[in-house]
Formats: sequence, C-alpha cells, structure tokens
Amino acid sequence: MLNVLSVLSWLHPAGLGSYAAAKAAAWALTDAAREELAPRGIAVSALHVGYMDTDMAAAVPADQKADPADVAAQALRGIEKGLPEILADETTRYIRQGLAALPEAA
Repeated sequence: MLNVLSVLSWLHPAGLGSYAAAKAAAWALTDAAREELAPRGIAVSALHVGYMDTDMAAAVPADQKADPADVAAQALRGIEKGLPEILADETTRYIRQGLAALPEAA
C-alpha cells in the first residue's frame, strides 16, 4: 500500500492548517496500518512530496516543483526496497533532514 502524503505531514504553516492536519492524520494512519498489516505480509509506505504541478502550487516557481515522472519512479523504487517512508524530491529530503537535526524537547 502506498499513501501519498506531503511535507505538510510534518509542517503546519498558517493558512494551510486544515490541509496540513489532514496530511498529518494520513501519516499517522499510514504508520498504524504498517504495524497492523505487517503480520499479514502487507507492506505500507508513505510517499512524502514537496511541490508538484497542481492548482495548489500554481504560484510556486516551476524550478521548485518535482517532476511527476520522477516522483513516480522514486515511489516504485521505494516500494521495491520496502522503505516505510519515501522522500520523493529534494525539497522533502531537505525538510526531513532539518527536522531530524532539531534537538529533542525536554
């Protein structure tokens, strides 16, 4: 199973709260489904994507958008490798690395 998510699974900017909340919930559901379905041999992956050519990203410069064909190829490679999370573009990888570098809350 592949759930298509967004970098907004992790970030919740003003003006996009509802969308980000939905993506965060989908990410949580993906993680839970992965654990629940693993004993049955069903793999569940999350595909995190930054900007792509959609109405929502119309104002984003073209050079900052991921190529849909490349995203699809990344998804297939991630599924073949059994990755639980697939980071489909440079924007997503950059944001994930930044979040991983944050110190843990006390």
